Amino acid sequence: MNSASRPNVLITGGCGKIGSYFARFAAERYALRLVDKVAWDEEVNGRFPGESLVGDLSDLELCRQACAGIDKVVHLAADPSPDADFMDSLLSNNVIATYNMFRAAQEAGCQRFVYASSVHAVAAYPADVQIKADMTVRPRNLYGVSKCFGEALAAYYAFNEGLPTVALRIGAYLFPEESERLRPDERDAFLHPDDFNELLLKCLETPGITFALVPAISDNRYKRLDLTEARSVFGYQPQADAFDLMGR
Repeated sequence: MNSASRPNVLITGGCGKIGSYFARFAAERYALRLVDKVAWDEEVNGRFPGESLVGDLSDLELCRQACAGIDKVVHLAADPSPDADFMDSLLSNNVIATYNMFRAAQEAGCQRFVYASSVHAVAAYPADVQIKADMTVRPRNLYGVSKCFGEALAAYYAFNEGLPTVALRIGAYLFPEESERLRPDERDAFLHPDDFNELLLKCLETPGITFALVPAISDNRYKRLDLTEARSVFGYQPQADAFDLMGR
């Protein structure tokens, strides 16, 4: 793709596990800008052929700087720990920073915002219940509560502020070599990084979206989240199955 015609895409948390893997995958497809609390590690990730900012997204002015000239945003930055303390971390990293990013993206006239929510927003449903997008949120911990806030903010900005948004309920994102970290009761929510990279492309590029709440898991034999709409609306075709990769 010609560099002049590539969309300008911002990835927050772009130096983290998920963000850096997607950035390397998408570097030739998009003109990328990353923002994170830490700098890109060239020894680990190789040279990054884009722009990188270092800062804290609880600073609204930094978010405005990050969004300047950007077409689409992938907001991955957050404290991902289910045990994170609300006042010490979740409030600034998952609530204030998320609000700042939505506000800055809307002010900058961005065309699409992809928000990284989590299966933890609905994790309190019984284990034998498959969760559909139209079911009420049911978080099990305050981390999940912070993601419910982000989903509500996504709907607000999509329907009231003209910022088309996709909220992704991310499952257990693990590389196959990390399979020992996946508990048996988490296999139905397993997400292979390659499947997620493809899903992110779909969420950035599928036209005609105002707001969507999309499950982000692989094609596991048993599925915690219902993939029907993700397949039909976004053309998502995940390939991995945790029950095959890691034993049944």
